[in-house]
Amino acid sequence: MTKTIKFTKMHGAGNDYIYVNTLAYDIPDPNAAAIVWSHRHTGIGSDGLVLIGKPTTEEADYRMRIFNADGSEAMMCGNASRCIGKYLYEKGLTKKTNIRLQTASGIKILNLHLTADKQHVASVTVDMLEPHMDVPQQFTGRIPDLSTYNLPLADSKQIRPTFVSMGNPHFVVFIDKDKIKSKTLSLTDEELTTIGKELEHNAAFPERCNIEFACLTADNHLRTRVWERGSGITMACGTGACATATAAIMNHLADRSKPVEIEMDGGTLTIEWRNDNHIYMSGPAEFAYEGEILLQQ
Repeated sequence: MTKTIKFTKMHGAGNDYIYVNTLAYDIPDPNAAAIVWSHRHTGIGSDGLVLIGKPTTEEADYRMRIFNADGSEAMMCGNASRCIGKYLYEKGLTKKTNIRLQTASGIKILNLHLTADKQHVASVTVDMLEPHMDVPQQFTGRIPDLSTYNLPLADSKQIRPTFVSMGNPHFVVFIDKDKIKSKTLSLTDEELTTIGKELEHNAAFPERCNIEFACLTADNHLRTRVWERGSGITMACGTGACATATAAIMNHLADRSKPVEIEMDGGTLTIEWRNDNHIYMSGPAEFAYEGEILLQQ
């Protein structure tokens, strides 16, 4: 038995997901749907599936569930949360410009920045809550041995690879800018895949891990490439941008008193670590297209 599901394809800085309004459509097995629909050749093609639905708490307006391209459920996605803000407002599901979004890593506040005619969402700022560096269930505290990868690492005596949890786990590796040959941080896609996959599954990360390779290229501006847990190479990662900015500040590569720009393959996000100790992420959200797909039941 099959039924037709309407979907919306959106992206935040190139990080693309399939969005389904579960207030209108039931997806009984989202893990399986994410795998089939995310396939770049035989499906819609995406970094995963995002379900927009009714919250399970009165403290939130809507709920977000995220399933990676491999079917695993993610705790949080910054780019997807911005897209949900645009989706809810421009499809007339809400007129709020401050939306409380329930996620697996807590309730995030979306602040929508509207166009002058108030018809569209130009960008979204998300309160990503506090970063955490000591999360034993996500990081054992043992830094993986990076010596076998022949990476152009920054001076390890002063700048260390850094674990940051934004609800989901991230490991940020800093590259020496003097050793960069191109905007790809001297990492080919093949190298990023090999190293990223091995680090994702390293024993130091009991729940696997998102991996970022970053380099300071200008004042408070870092060039970053992302290996996303469960999805592979992605054009951008919102929580990864937050983790990278946090790690850069911790390693004295960036100034906390000013916004930090994180430039990824798909675009640039602006990150602020404010006095309330929360991380705030700002960036674009875009519609790509809409369509219908059959769901096997």
